[in-house]
Amino acid sequence: MSLDELHRIKQWHVGHRRTHPVETRLWDLMLMLWVAGCIGWLPVFEFGALWTVPVCLLAMCAPDLYTAWRIRAHRLHRVRCDWLAAAPRSLPRGPDVRR
Repeated sequence: MSLDELHRIKQWHVGHRRTHPVETRLWDLMLMLWVAGCIGWLPVFEFGALWTVPVCLLAMCAPDLYTAWRIRAHRLHRVRCDWLAAAPRSLPRGPDVRR
């Protein structure tokens, strides 16, 4: 996911933070995990803590995984996801997902 795509979703959440506070907090958590995963590589190599490599990789993929999960749950009508219009164009979309 590019920075532009992350920013587009974040802008949607900022604009709707009063009507969707839980989703805004969850997206902030995904961004925090992404940043922690990117920064986590420094201690991995400095201290030789190779066991944390999978954790860093998972954290770096958190926004992509969360967005893909929300798209799938929306398609299965488990949750309604209003911010899919701001989701990255590179992710698979169904006919019921608006742009």
